[in-house]
Amino acid sequence: MNCQTKIFLGIDCGATTSKVGGVDSAGEPLSMDLRQSSTNGEGGPGAIIAGWIAGVEGFLETHGFGWNNVGGIGLAIPGPYLAYGVLGRQPNLPAELEGWQFLAELRRAVAERASYAIRIETANDGQLAGVPEARLIQRASPGSVLMLAPGSGLGCSFVHADGRVFGGDHQAGVIICHLPAPYERLGLPRFRCGCGRDWGCIEAYTSISGLPQLLEHLLPRYPDHEFARSPESSKSKVLSLRGRAQYGDPLALEIFDMQARAMGMAVAAGCMAYDPTHIVIGGGLMDQASTTPEFRARYLRGIQESASEMLWVGIGELSFHEARFGDLSQAIGASLMILQADSPAPGQAAASRAVAPQTDSMALLSITKQSNF
Repeated sequence: MNCQTKIFLGIDCGATTSKVGGVDSAGEPLSMDLRQSSTNGEGGPGAIIAGWIAGVEGFLETHGFGWNNVGGIGLAIPGPYLAYGVLGRQPNLPAELEGWQFLAELRRAVAERASYAIRIETANDGQLAGVPEARLIQRASPGSVLMLAPGSGLGCSFVHADGRVFGGDHQAGVIICHLPAPYERLGLPRFRCGCGRDWGCIEAYTSISGLPQLLEHLLPRYPDHEFARSPESSKSKVLSLRGRAQYGDPLALEIFDMQARAMGMAVAAGCMAYDPTHIVIGGGLMDQASTTPEFRARYLRGIQESASEMLWVGIGELSFHEARFGDLSQAIGASLMILQADSPAPGQAAASRAVAPQTDSMALLSITKQSNF
């Protein structure tokens, strides 16, 4: 591989797994193959950093690159932050990580492995997930894009019609996931969220984190279900629900129908706040390798029907899309972020710095639409 070839990498740090992706200098993905490993959150900062470095070096080796080809690294990691590059209290990561200066440590570790300093910047993982999806959609149709992606939590992103990501003044914009859900309309009790709030966050009704509470609430309706007699752990039962839903398990389908209704409410809240044209639904329930077309259609239909009850604009004014980048969306979004930081479009860097003057890195949240993907 030509040592002059520059690539831009993205690390996606999730609560359970971390992933690595990359793009070339034109913004084209280097691969759509998912490369992931355990985040090792319980092992502390050292174990997490070591895993990130191993993931990057494995990606480079697989694609025939070396450290000398790396033009920059973007890190997608959940917020909130105490300050730029300093982790706040995380709903889905160990409490001991609060206050961790993760960006400084990653920069030092990369400089040690590469033998020179490489530009590394960070942003909220949920915000970055919408970047590649919006670029793809906006090539074909104008308009802003709201993306909601339920996984361990509920990732949320809003991309303006001109391609700029809305980050907010404190990198905490578009946190629809922790708004209170109208749970009484769902016929459900108030669930506690992993963020510590007990007012019934939308995330608790739409993501994996809330599935144990949904299962506990709905299982008594199915006294003959094998779960009613199974000695399996709650975690094991919850992780099997998506697969069970694909072959028509009635309990699993009711649970995901309920999540679809809650997602519709989240879509409506996002539309009233940001007034998008395009809605992208991502996350594991839209994973084409793990779900059937019939299941995805049912889930999307449930979202649209629920949203239509609360929207201020007609449901026909919105264009719904299945996410195309799946579990790679955040890593590819982080790659595009650092690519843009390396060569921002005229006028964009200055505009984004004006939004968050505390760091030059916020230029990363101004993403141009030049790629063909």
